[in-house]
Amino acid sequence: MSPGFRSAWTLLLLLALCAGMSTQAAAEPPISRFNYNGDGRLHLINAKSGAVFNGVYRGADGAFDPAARHAIQRVFDAPPDEPLAGISLRLIAFLDYLETQLNPGARIEIASGWRSPTYNTQLRNTGRLAASASLHQYGMAADIQIAGVDSRRVWHFVRDLGFGGAGFYQGRLVHVDVGPARFWDQTTSGVGTDISTENKLIGLVTDYDRYRPGDPVVLRFIRMTRFPVAVASMWSLEQVPADDGALETVAPFKPHFTIAADDPCPSFPDIGAMMNITGVLPDDLAPGRYGIRAHFCEKGAEAMPDTVVTPLFEVLERRAPTDF
Repeated sequence: MSPGFRSAWTLLLLLALCAGMSTQAAAEPPISRFNYNGDGRLHLINAKSGAVFNGVYRGADGAFDPAARHAIQRVFDAPPDEPLAGISLRLIAFLDYLETQLNPGARIEIASGWRSPTYNTQLRNTGRLAASASLHQYGMAADIQIAGVDSRRVWHFVRDLGFGGAGFYQGRLVHVDVGPARFWDQTTSGVGTDISTENKLIGLVTDYDRYRPGDPVVLRFIRMTRFPVAVASMWSLEQVPADDGALETVAPFKPHFTIAADDPCPSFPDIGAMMNITGVLPDDLAPGRYGIRAHFCEKGAEAMPDTVVTPLFEVLERRAPTDF
């Protein structure tokens, strides 16, 4: 090989290497979307049907594998083709976190996963412990047992985290969910009371805990007990200030509903209509902690709140491309 040819070949290699480095630097790094994650692997079994998932459900890039999600749906008794039955990715990640922290590699038995609103009502009518606002209806809760871990220990562990719900009735199972932080036992359960009537506990949740500026957001309402629900067609994006004071509005947030919403106060007839609400975060959003606030109109019940805000989520700094 002539010296001139070698020099040209070396130059081409250097150019290719620099191009690759530039592309890698310009690409957004993967985000850990949830505050509580495990190692991306789960071993789940349905105590009644025997359906099993045992494997990796999340790739190195943080994306959930579609085939794994389909199999996990089956373990939760959640038909993959039923729009209402989508199991929360946050719940899957949280169960993985509990297993990783309490007994790595342990099998998790799902005794009760997704419940359709109709089935949940049937349970209530037969005197079973099923709350009218149960998060099982939203794919956000499961009654579980982690192999080798006493359920009382799981209950205390979740309580100490200050995240999600934990219910324990002195049996072998423990209820865990990814709703508001709270805990109860057989003496403090609100089942059978009016704790959630008239939409007192209605909530709004985002699909992730972390975003970048310009990211899409998927939201849904939860814990409804009375329909219809009338929601204003324009919401607000609010930020926690540097001094951790009260939330401050920084921008309007325009939600896009799955139902026709041409008027300023669209009315939602059921749980299905109040899910898969989408919107987009501003491209110039500064890093920080934010919430999205929905405003209600024509409440229909005095006990229902005027507004509801999502749990706080984090907006990360957008990574700027590097030029070579």
